[in-house]
Amino acid sequence: MKTLVFGAGPTGSLYAARLFEAGHDVTLLDRGQRLEQLRTHGVVLDNAFSGEREIYRIPVVDEFNEDDDYDLVMVVMRKNQAQQILPTLARNRRVETFLFLMNNAAGPGEMVEAVGRDRVMMGLPSSGGYHQGPVTKVMPAKLAPIPVGEVGGRVTDRTRAVAHFLSTMRDKNAKIRTDMDAYLVTHISMLAAHLGVYAADLDGERFANTRDAIVLGLRAQKEAMRAQRAAGIPVRPASFRAIHLVPEAFMAALMRPVAKTTLYRTGIIGHARSARDEIAHLLDEFRRRVAPGGEPMPAFEQLRGYVTEDATPMPVGRREVPMRWKGVVALGAALTSVSALVAWRSYKKTGSLF
Repeated sequence: MKTLVFGAGPTGSLYAARLFEAGHDVTLLDRGQRLEQLRTHGVVLDNAFSGEREIYRIPVVDEFNEDDDYDLVMVVMRKNQAQQILPTLARNRRVETFLFLMNNAAGPGEMVEAVGRDRVMMGLPSSGGYHQGPVTKVMPAKLAPIPVGEVGGRVTDRTRAVAHFLSTMRDKNAKIRTDMDAYLVTHISMLAAHLGVYAADLDGERFANTRDAIVLGLRAQKEAMRAQRAAGIPVRPASFRAIHLVPEAFMAALMRPVAKTTLYRTGIIGHARSARDEIAHLLDEFRRRVAPGGEPMPAFEQLRGYVTEDATPMPVGRREVPMRWKGVVALGAALTSVSALVAWRSYKKTGSLF
C-alpha cells in the first residue's frame, strides 16, 4: 500500500518509521525546520524509557500535489493544523482514502465537506511523545489499539484493509470501531482529567504535589462526561461511564504517583507542553459540541483558563478545594467484604486464614 504520512510530528514520525520498518512504501511529508531535520538526520527515535535510539532514512517531500497518487494518505497532525491543509487535500482527486489520525471533538464534517464522505476515515493515535531538536522522544511500547473507523460507522473491505495495514507496525494493533465520532468526543472528556498540569506549570512533580490541580482535573473530567451525555453523545467505550462511581479521594490518591512517572511525563506533559495551541482548540470545539445539552462545567472552565490564558500557576501544594469523600466509605466496605469472602474461602479450603 503506497502511503503518504502527512505530518512528521512525534506520532507521524513514529508511524512512518514503523511502517517503513515493516517493508511498506512510505513517504513522509513536512515543511520548514522539521523537513530540514529529516533530510539531514532522518527520523531519529529515542525510547523514552530505555534511551535506545533508532534512525530511519525515509523518503521525504515538502508538498502534496493534485496529481500525486497514493493508496492511502495518513493525516497525522494537530487538529488546528489539519484544518489548514484541507484545501490542499481537496484539490487531489486521485487519492481514495484519507485517514485523519488526530484528536477531534467537532466531528467529521469539515473533512467530509473538503474531500468527500467516501474518502474519509477517522482514527486516533495510541502513541505519545515530543521532539527535542531532530530527536523524537517516543513511548514505543504497545499501549492501546489504534481505533479506526468510517464516517457513519459502516465496516467495509477498505476499513478492514486499513486496519490490517496499521497492525503490521511493530508494537501496534488497529481496532475497527463503528462509533469513532463518539469515541473521539469521549477522548476529550477523558483528557480533561489532565488539564491540571497547566495549573501546575506543566511540571509533573509540582502537579503531583498540588492537590487542587489534581482534584479540579478529576471534576472537570466528570463534568465533561456529563455534558457529553446531556448533548446526546454517548460515552464510548461505555465502560468509561464507571468513572463516575470511583470516589474522588481514591482517584486523587492514585493520580499523585502516576504524575511522577516517565510514561506521564512523556505522554501527557510532553504533549501538553508542545501542543498547547491544539489543546486550547480542542477544548473550544468540545464546549461548542456539548453546549446544546446545557450542562454546567465549572471546574472544566476554571482549568481551561490555565490553558488558553496567561494565568499564574497555582501555588505548589494548594489544598483549598474541599475534597469530596462521597463513596469512600462504601468502597472501603466493599473491599472489606471482598477480603472477608476471600479469607473465608481460604479457611474452608485449607483450614487456615493465612
